[in-house]
Amino acid sequence: MTTIGILNLQGDVSEHFEAMKKTACDIGKNVNVFKVKTSAEVSKCDGIIISGGESTVIGNLMEETGIKKVIVDQNIPVMGTCAGMVLLAKKTDYEQPLLGLIDMEVKRNAFGRQKVSFEDDIEIFGKKFKGIFIRAPYIEKVGENVDILSKYNERIVAVKSGKHIATAFHPELTGDTRIHEYFIKEVLNCAE
Repeated sequence: MTTIGILNLQGDVSEHFEAMKKTACDIGKNVNVFKVKTSAEVSKCDGIIISGGESTVIGNLMEETGIKKVIVDQNIPVMGTCAGMVLLAKKTDYEQPLLGLIDMEVKRNAFGRQKVSFEDDIEIFGKKFKGIFIRAPYIEKVGENVDILSKYNERIVAVKSGKHIATAFHPELTGDTRIHEYFIKEVLNCAE
């Protein structure tokens, strides 16, 4: 059975947990979804979601607990949202631990502080999607092997690279599970 872990170090973990459980049920896939917080738990996962939160705190905790090493060494597919997107990058505008799994450069808190958080429609996978941006980053630059999935006002806000996907916005807060569904399918493809 395929296992997807929601990294439970900080951030909107419960929202991703519920969205992933609902998605697996809706599409009829046999997927176990767990909240994980140790390197041993992460090592048993076929995919990991890193939620929004404070990327520096999450990155430091991932290094201290050995989770970063497990994800990289085992080549586990990762879906990162907001802070998770920052952590997937090879470079950001702040000195902090990064996974470096997607060849991209990310600007943290690029759309402004918490009080200027916003919602607006974006397009992803050829369809409209409600983008919820909370102290959101955006991607300033991508490498050759990175596919741009969405832009907002000419800023890159969603990408995929191999089996990894990153969004600047919070799909787990929308009730629209298409991005979670996409990630489940990527993880299932890797597990086969």
